[in-house]
Amino acid sequence: MFIDVAKIKIVSGKGGDGKVGFHREKYVAAGGPDGGDGGRGGSVVFKVDDNLSTLLDFRYKKKYVAAAGENGMSKRMKGKDGADLVIRVPRGTIIRDQKTGQVIHDMSDNEPFVAAKGGNGGWGNTHFATPTRQAPRFAKPGQAGVERDIILELKLLADVGLVGFPNVGKSTLLSVVSAARPKIANYHFTTLIPNLGVVRIGEEQSFVMADIPGIIEGASEGAGLGHDFLRHVDRCRLLLHLVDVSGSEGRDPVQDVETINAELAGYSDFLAARPQILVANKTDLLNEDNQENLERLRAYAKEKGFDFVELSAATHGGVQQLMLKTWDELQQLPPVFVYEPEYVEVQPDVTERDITIEKVEDYYVVGGAWIEKIMGSVNTDDYESRQYMDRMLKKAGVYDRLEQMGVEEGDFVVIGDIEFEYVH
Repeated sequence: MFIDVAKIKIVSGKGGDGKVGFHREKYVAAGGPDGGDGGRGGSVVFKVDDNLSTLLDFRYKKKYVAAAGENGMSKRMKGKDGADLVIRVPRGTIIRDQKTGQVIHDMSDNEPFVAAKGGNGGWGNTHFATPTRQAPRFAKPGQAGVERDIILELKLLADVGLVGFPNVGKSTLLSVVSAARPKIANYHFTTLIPNLGVVRIGEEQSFVMADIPGIIEGASEGAGLGHDFLRHVDRCRLLLHLVDVSGSEGRDPVQDVETINAELAGYSDFLAARPQILVANKTDLLNEDNQENLERLRAYAKEKGFDFVELSAATHGGVQQLMLKTWDELQQLPPVFVYEPEYVEVQPDVTERDITIEKVEDYYVVGGAWIEKIMGSVNTDDYESRQYMDRMLKKAGVYDRLEQMGVEEGDFVVIGDIEFEYVH
């Protein structure tokens, strides 16, 4: 089954908590703090796997969670880092933010991509020992992991895309010029999934061609199969637009070209501007009754500025000339399109509501994202900086909350990584 879009949730691992521990050894009195740090949480990492060609693996499993880091241990032993969760995807998969639809990353190269970084491990109480606080009985908890809802969207990486109405000979042409063996039959929508084939021109000259399932009128609005697979034409550097010049389906060849191009334009202006070679296929079926179709199509191509090639994929007539022309055109075109990241992660607003105060043994520990933000900008050796900190803490209600909890003059208060004696 060909699946090219999937919605999943990824969660990186939580960092391990720091350890509150004290050195205990025979004949060693008051050994001091020796709590170790927590381990880093595992990250969620995407990697390209060229053995995959579909997102089928994501149809049933919707949530991917990396391992948490281990908590710190005594003897200053750091907890083990959580294992990264590696998710393998086909080459050409685009990772999008589910809420905004913006591109987070394009998995088109061989570089792994960290989509959700694991939380840092917390500090053990060893970090908080000072000359005046020689036995700290608190440690930092590990950071929470990142939770993200994303969309995986597969856009095939192909140099050349075969487009046209159903049953115009796209699959036949691909089978003739490459080792691909798509299903071929004389009815509409024989091709139900995109097929890729490598076309070799010389010893070190080759390109990738994609047979896109038949596009029909209204495809850009959801009709037929074309709507589902138009995304796979996005990256193609060049389009080979196949037309049944014999009119065997009872359609007008010129009208076919205009209809398909209208659908490409309806999908995106970017796709409509892609270079095309107009290919008049099924010339082996031409006779006196339909010869006029070829002349009209040739005149139309000249009027619109399209390169024009006559072809019979069934008898292989003109196939080699088309492939050589395609190769020459590719040498003048830019490489396969790679999507640049659009998504910018918005950090949540940090307010006074994020402040936490708890009593641990004889200490009042003040923490939270807001406190970390303020304390990160404070230089405790500078008087004015300390005054700024005092004003901000008072404005945020920290002192009022401490007094409500029963703090008394001379009690120890830990704010961030700094210890104070409380003074009214």
